Amino acid sequence: MGPIALADHRSGANAESDLEQRVVDAGLRCVARWGLAKTTVDDIAREARCGRATVYRAFPGGRDALLAAMVASEVGRLQVAVAAALDRSADLEGLLVAAVSATTAGLRASEPLQSLLAHEPEVVVPHLSFEGLDRVLAGAAAFAGPWLRAHLDPTTATRTAEWLVRLVLAHLSDGSVDLADPAEARRLVRRFVLPGLPGPDHLSRPVPSTT
Repeated sequence: MGPIALADHRSGANAESDLEQRVVDAGLRCVARWGLAKTTVDDIAREARCGRATVYRAFPGGRDALLAAMVASEVGRLQVAVAAALDRSADLEGLLVAAVSATTAGLRASEPLQSLLAHEPEVVVPHLSFEGLDRVLAGAAAFAGPWLRAHLDPTTATRTAEWLVRLVLAHLSDGSVDLADPAEARRLVRRFVLPGLPGPDHLSRPVPSTT
């Protein structure tokens, strides 16, 4: 393949990737606006300003493949935001606080997710219970592992990541506690996370009053 052909190939690949992302973003806007049950492929095509056939060309698997791509896109955006927060953390406590606050903020900022939680919770709940939750916890442990293992042994790192996810999910819709606020996240981390971790330095940290 010559230089010109290679450039054309890359240009075509980039155009295809751009189209897929445009369709995915359109789908996310539709779900945020109307919900999942009422969103059709035609709706998404109109929102993306393309034809129905173009959507199916980008996602040959149809609506299910497009929905999977939409979920992956939102998860990816959340991971980018959380990773940036974790990279700025200087110690274990700061890392845990950043994980809780950035994850909470990212989930609350997801308009499609918030729409589903408010109007179609039956779509989300199965993914947050039983085997669905197990997959979420495993994914969180795999994602956060590189940062947590810098401070904890692998087993403790995995359990800590899973516990953080459970805490975030438990407080996600709790109006009395805003874990997107780093100060609130720090109180929770000091009260419910650090005391359970090995090492006298963790156990000696004072727990601020919540009153």
